[in-house]
Amino acid sequence: MAEVLFYHLTAWPLDRSLPELLTRSLDRGWRVVVRAGSEPPLERIDEMLWSHDAQSFLPHGTAAMGHAGQQPIYLTAGPENPAGANVLMLVAGARVDPAEASRWDRVCLLFDGNDAAELEAARADWIAVRDAGLTGKYWAQDGGRWTQKAATGP
Repeated sequence: MAEVLFYHLTAWPLDRSLPELLTRSLDRGWRVVVRAGSEPPLERIDEMLWSHDAQSFLPHGTAAMGHAGQQPIYLTAGPENPAGANVLMLVAGARVDPAEASRWDRVCLLFDGNDAAELEAARADWIAVRDAGLTGKYWAQDGGRWTQKAATGP
């Protein structure tokens, strides 16, 4: 059963938080789909994954780049999962769909706690996850690290 993780960004922006979580996922041997709520943020995320660290980059691609089925990190605004990833990271307005969550081992929603609309959408998604009987965990940035603040489900 899928685990849905809510990451409340308050201290670090997406540009710092997403590479950290993607690195942890790759270190565990997971493939990841990063889904944005629309196409425009994908260009910024693509650039960020190339340049977030002067010593390295996070290997990734999009349908337009080709070899989609070979990408350890696949960027999209759609529902596709060409490399059979087991982790879905939702960013930039993408929403949790409890019915879809069961197709993943882990679904991560990263939302900006300083954006009222993103915060309200995340609250609605938390309720939907809880009401669907899924395992949900809420993580917040606290003193330079992630701290679990709440959990729901089995």
